Amino acid sequence: MSLFHAVVHTDHQSAEILQFDADQVVGQKLKVHPHNTPQHHSGVRTEHEFFGSVCDALDGIAEVLVTGTHTAVTDFKHYADKHRPQVAAHIVGYEVVDHPTENQLVALARKFFANFNQMAGRPSTG
Repeated sequence: MSLFHAVVHTDHQSAEILQFDADQVVGQKLKVHPHNTPQHHSGVRTEHEFFGSVCDALDGIAEVLVTGTHTAVTDFKHYADKHRPQVAAHIVGYEVVDHPTENQLVALARKFFANFNQMAGRPSTG
């Protein structure tokens, strides 16, 4: 099921993706799957695979807001811009927030998209 808007809350270990419209919220949770290989002590491979999974889950969503800690948001933006430009093109905003509940996350996203669409001269759809 693909809804028009989504909000992602991520850190380097997990992501919560909430797709929503005016009437419903559909959630998905992703967790990192660590790879212990001698040549990748830094965790770069694990992070890239994790962020790749998040991007896969966002594929086809028209407008996405990404939230999380400052480092996670920055790292995710860098990954998406460099490795997944087709997904990055649909990310319309990044917000630094710390441990919101699902309801707080959806409220933040609805307010963000209402303002975003108003500034773009479009009616809000969710």
